[in-house]
Amino acid sequence: MSLLQLKTIGAVVGPRKPEALEVVCQLREWLRARGIELRAANAVATQAQCAPLAESDGVLAEDVDLIVVLGGDGTMLGASRLVGERQIPVLGVNFGWLGYLTEFTLEEMFSALEDVCAGKLFVEERMMIDVSLNRGGETVLTSRALNDAVVTKAAPTRMIEIESYINGMFVNSFRADGMIVATPTGSTAYSLSAGGPIVHPSMPAILLTPICPHTLSNRPVVVPGESVVELVFKRAGEDLMLTIDGQQGIELLHDDRITLRRSQTTFNIVRPANRNYFEVLRTKLKWGVGSRE
Repeated sequence: MSLLQLKTIGAVVGPRKPEALEVVCQLREWLRARGIELRAANAVATQAQCAPLAESDGVLAEDVDLIVVLGGDGTMLGASRLVGERQIPVLGVNFGWLGYLTEFTLEEMFSALEDVCAGKLFVEERMMIDVSLNRGGETVLTSRALNDAVVTKAAPTRMIEIESYINGMFVNSFRADGMIVATPTGSTAYSLSAGGPIVHPSMPAILLTPICPHTLSNRPVVVPGESVVELVFKRAGEDLMLTIDGQQGIELLHDDRITLRRSQTTFNIVRPANRNYFEVLRTKLKWGVGSRE
């Protein structure tokens, strides 16, 4: 990681994390002693007595040198929308449960910031996917996902019929309860719970994982990251939803077409230099560590 000249740092705090407010105040004092300004999102700025982060339509509207996230992976997903196309490094401090994305503990936060200033940590670029929804020839939604775009039923009804295409070529007509289109980062999220594979986050790939397929031969598919994925819904009830990263949703209609492709924008995560991806998997998935000779 190259040396960062930190002048302004933004803090994003997860919802229902009142214990993080005290940490924001500690962070403000720590940064102030080093001549660095702290800005915080939403009401946290008022409570922590620091400047608010300027936003426009939910996207950061000012330049900051680093974002510090105090929360869980859901807060990191929200931060990926907040930074928009600005590829600002993001350092996640885990206040949640699993913490695949928020890798630093609270005890590691200040030493990690010292290492950021010294250029001792590195930034890992995570692939994202651009999602667009076309209805009757018009684009009614554009968004970007760090984890996944998921099509599910809001209530128990008949199965969904999903025609899938890769680069314009017909792949299959999936009959299932839904479909997950995930990034490698999202391979350890909902896709994993639905039986999808774990894909290393450095790999450029897109995962298609059917949810409870009604034919056992309909298995998850992994395609190259540069592929263009299209989903068309030939059988859709009124309760069918498209959800982006579990946080944005829109109702789907018959013959809607979703197009997903690799985004030119990456989400840049500050990671510990002494911690590798497989260590994270062993810890979070509670894998047993066998003897090593």
